[in-house]
Amino acid sequence: MKYIMIFICFVGFTINQAVAQDDERGDFEIGIKAGGNYANVYDAEGEDFNADGKLGFVAGAFMSIPISSFVGLQPEVLFSQKGFKAKGTLLGNSYSLTRTTNYIDVPIFITIKPLNKLTVLFGPQFSYLTKQKDVLETSVNSVEQSAEFKNEDLRNNIMGAAVGANFNLSQLVVGVRACFDLYTNNHDSGTTTTPRYKNAWVQATVGIRLF
Repeated sequence: MKYIMIFICFVGFTINQAVAQDDERGDFEIGIKAGGNYANVYDAEGEDFNADGKLGFVAGAFMSIPISSFVGLQPEVLFSQKGFKAKGTLLGNSYSLTRTTNYIDVPIFITIKPLNKLTVLFGPQFSYLTKQKDVLETSVNSVEQSAEFKNEDLRNNIMGAAVGANFNLSQLVVGVRACFDLYTNNHDSGTTTTPRYKNAWVQATVGIRLF
């Protein structure tokens, strides 16, 4: 009986050490990621607004900074495409409008890691508009209009929020999150506005932890 108890204790100690060695929740990490957005806009005044969602590309880099084994910070820098599609009638003619907006998104997440394979993220996000393209199509013609925002215009930004989760699979990180703009569009002239129609999007990415 004594040897059985010694054997059980030995096995338990070995398993505990193996789990502790595999636990990477306290590691500092840097990685890259890419995936897609499914974006739309919503009316901040709560009135009915009918628009269809639009797919866009997202890619960038992330950094995981541990505060403890369970809590940390994760700042990211992402190129993120958003926009929407809308249809309607103008002067008896039907039309469709597709808007594509390119942003540099900078989320700063608080991370909670209840499990080695799971990370929960939430926090603020700053979105800097770099380009907007509108394509208006009617039964008669198609018109495309683009506007690019240079470095001096990077105050064209909106503050938002995001919440999501990462699934840590060895060196791969599969992420899903929901994001939305909140308020304040800061212009390079120093003025600010609160846009009525704000972006809302869900995002799915696959990342690689470089180290």
